Amino acid sequence: GLAAAGFWFFVSAAQAGEADVLAAKAEQASDGTWRFEVTVAHEDEGWDHYADLWQVLAPDGTVLGERVLAHPHVNEQPFTRSLGSVDIPEGTDRVEIRARGSVHGFGGRSVSVPLGAAGGPD
Repeated sequence: GLAAAGFWFFVSAAQAGEADVLAAKAEQASDGTWRFEVTVAHEDEGWDHYADLWQVLAPDGTVLGERVLAHPHVNEQPFTRSLGSVDIPEGTDRVEIRARGSVHGFGGRSVSVPLGAAGGPD
């Protein structure tokens, strides 16, 4: 099962053009991996311009996991998608979540998520 403690972190509303992370929640599973629920806002216009990916980054910028967004969300804004089974290196106390737009790439708002006491027995 998932750990009881999960935390949501929010930032302010999106700016036009770039994919912004509005909120992110991290929960550690019993196997030690992490599950992320991420809310993204982007003015999706269709297949030629939409938010197509979000990533979980270590403090040094290493990509620890990514969620490919397979289609535009024109009529669902903002939207939340999850990614499980993300391995976080021992000793990592926070990760950064960022989103990418198919036209403008990265550069929108990101969210820093503290992970608390990761790993170890209860």
